[in-house]
Amino acid sequence: MNELELYSIGDVARRTGLSVSAIRFYADEDVVPPTGLTEGGFRRYDVHAIARLELVRTLRDLGAGLDDIRRVLGAETTLHELAVTHLRLVEDQLRQFRARRAVLRTITRQHTTAEQVSLMHKLASMSDDDRDQLVDRFWDFVTDGLDVRPGYVERLHSLRPRLPEEPSTEQLEAWIELAETVRDEEFRTALRDFFHRTFGTAQGKLMTSPEMSALVERHRKLLLAAQAAQQAGVPADVPEARDLAEQVAASSAELVAAMTGEHDVDRARRALVEFDRNGKEAWRPAEAPGLKLLTKYHSLVATINGTPGPDPDPDRAAAVREWMADGLRGSSTRST
Repeated sequence: MNELELYSIGDVARRTGLSVSAIRFYADEDVVPPTGLTEGGFRRYDVHAIARLELVRTLRDLGAGLDDIRRVLGAETTLHELAVTHLRLVEDQLRQFRARRAVLRTITRQHTTAEQVSLMHKLASMSDDDRDQLVDRFWDFVTDGLDVRPGYVERLHSLRPRLPEEPSTEQLEAWIELAETVRDEEFRTALRDFFHRTFGTAQGKLMTSPEMSALVERHRKLLLAAQAAQQAGVPADVPEARDLAEQVAASSAELVAAMTGEHDVDRARRALVEFDRNGKEAWRPAEAPGLKLLTKYHSLVATINGTPGPDPDPDRAAAVREWMADGLRGSSTRST
């Protein structure tokens, strides 16, 4: 392209991909005026004007307004400063679109009223402070009047969602479900009753001690490791799986010993080996509903935070227990 040559508006349109009307518009708006005019009044552009028009097209495609573009072309602001500003705007728009997509996906999966749609959109658009306040109010209600060891209530409050700056749709959907759950009066009351019933005795208070909490956390991590291995397709009869099942049994025995003073690993192993897939769990019936509620809370928080969490699906959870039972059965067969 000859720098001294002037091009007609039709040639400029072909070179830039802009329409003739758009080029005229940018000239009339004094964004990129023509380099000159012919005797007949036709616009002509040189290579510099064409380059400016190509930049204008790019910036417009990126969402920049005419005033911003004028400032860039007039050297009143730098291209970098404009990019920083518009990147921030685009990221805000992306967050809004993710929130809308999460709400719409939630609506398509369930029968939703107009009032619920408004609420879900509000929940998806909450600030970090608003989310913290919602979770704090939930745990304040659940633990009100709970007589436990110092620090235990604070640990419960720390079990909170931390939605990342750029959450996935799955994380937003989990947050909407969690926010609706902790606002549900029936859920809040049932979980509060579970905590007060479970920790309302001397034995229950023991469960809230730092030492006991450490044992519970170790046991939780072992169960998560078993869950990950089973879901990854690790065979139950390989040494890795059998060792993991043995560790879970030993950890269960330690928990029972801490509460009762009776340490019996063989009994803990038998409890796993004799697991009934049809639903006969080791939990006392009065505790099972509360544990399921707590598992649901933990699972949603884990999804939001992008960390491993308990599987809320009872069938998949049963599959993990059966996987451990198979490993221990195989271990028992080889040892006899």
